[in-house]
Amino acid sequence: MNRLSSPSWHEVRATFQNIWGYEDFRFPQSEIIHTLLARKDALIVMPTGGGKSICFQLPALLQTGLTLVISPLVALMENQVQELREKKLPAALLHSELSSLQRRQTLQLLENQQLRLLYLSPETLLSPPVWERLCKPELNITAIILDEAHCLVQWGDTFRPAYRRLGAVRRTLLKTKPIGTKISIAAFTATANPDAQKTIQKVLELQQPETFCLNPYRSNLNPSVRIAWTPNSRKNQLLKFIKNRPQQAGLVYVRTRRDSEDLAVWLEELGYKTAAYHAGLGGEERREIETSWINDKIQFVVCTSAFGMGINKSNVRWVVHFHAPLLLSEYVQEIGRAGRDGEPSDALTLVSEPTGWLDNEDKQRQQFFENKIREQQQTAQQLVKKLPKRGQIDAIAQKFPHSTIALSLLHSNNQLKWLDPFNYIIHPNTPYSSKARSQSNPQLNATKQMHQYLYTKQCRWQFLLNGFGFSQNADNWHCGHCDNCRT
Repeated sequence: MNRLSSPSWHEVRATFQNIWGYEDFRFPQSEIIHTLLARKDALIVMPTGGGKSICFQLPALLQTGLTLVISPLVALMENQVQELREKKLPAALLHSELSSLQRRQTLQLLENQQLRLLYLSPETLLSPPVWERLCKPELNITAIILDEAHCLVQWGDTFRPAYRRLGAVRRTLLKTKPIGTKISIAAFTATANPDAQKTIQKVLELQQPETFCLNPYRSNLNPSVRIAWTPNSRKNQLLKFIKNRPQQAGLVYVRTRRDSEDLAVWLEELGYKTAAYHAGLGGEERREIETSWINDKIQFVVCTSAFGMGINKSNVRWVVHFHAPLLLSEYVQEIGRAGRDGEPSDALTLVSEPTGWLDNEDKQRQQFFENKIREQQQTAQQLVKKLPKRGQIDAIAQKFPHSTIALSLLHSNNQLKWLDPFNYIIHPNTPYSSKARSQSNPQLNATKQMHQYLYTKQCRWQFLLNGFGFSQNADNWHCGHCDNCRT
């Protein structure tokens, strides 16, 4: 049974000052740390750069037992674990890019209970070698942290279906542990509107969670949107924007790998120090680009959404979305990488004119995304007629292609329950009604919200505050520094 005695607050502060060197906590760090030390479930929405990692790392180090940190990207895990190891702290990570020797060494540390923090992806967590070790009765697990929890909402239905199985993790682990064992769950994200918060709470099966929500407003961040009438106009506007910011560190976000490579080559030919970055690059190449950018050897990176999470660089002066993101939460995450030092920073988004007559690229991209979501839902509903009412995910995946995505969509539609992370039961008599169809496509609704933001005439920060559930703050709001307020 894991120990519940909490350290004194004097001990908490002393450890914080000793390891991180700061004088005191920022709001609401101390409140979150109190909650996690008391082994309560929690949902935390804090803007990027708010110091959220300390909120779960410090309790993990002060308690006996293991804290599992579920994280979406290798780069994110590596950066956090490297910082912890530099401080000589007992942390490790597991991911598919590790050598077999590194993997064996980490699993040995896990078995010997020599770790306080273990970082891993949802897929690695549920892989047999890891899951079997986590289920050993003698392995003391105190907490599960879901970092970047918005990924559960953005990716869980289709791109990363393992996220939808995480709710069954705690209750299944507890069955393998001594009676009285307590495992808390905390979800951290920079962006989650009220609907996304409900989804996170429901999927993770949080029990009466303490909720901490900070509004996303940043007084030093100046958002603007400009219409690019043609593909050439889009490139010229980007070039003009960068020319006006010599030597300033920035990021250019695009939608596809090919776009990142083509645009980076064009800008390099014009004499700029840049690089293309996307998930198709090898781990070593990605880390080389990250390091070059952090150390100002390259001015900016032309990247897909694979870049940025967990990469700490405080002096980023600008972010350009060469193509608009599909979701407002992605947008806020990505512009939030600028101006973490508190200095004025710009966030420009380039969009086609609304009709798409002169340049239909944005419109085509939007339609492709929406059609894909509809097709996946149709596949799931066709498959539900063929699937056994109870099944094991690996056996089903071998028999039915695309079934892992279909199962996560059925879970999203309340048509399926995970008995444990590997075995499901389909609820009888839960047809996929037209009402469910309209409600169970939050991503389609979210893309409409993003479109509204791009073409709104109101204060952009007012729109964002309303969009993320801070309507009380948004009443009569005029930030004075977005493009709409300035005009």
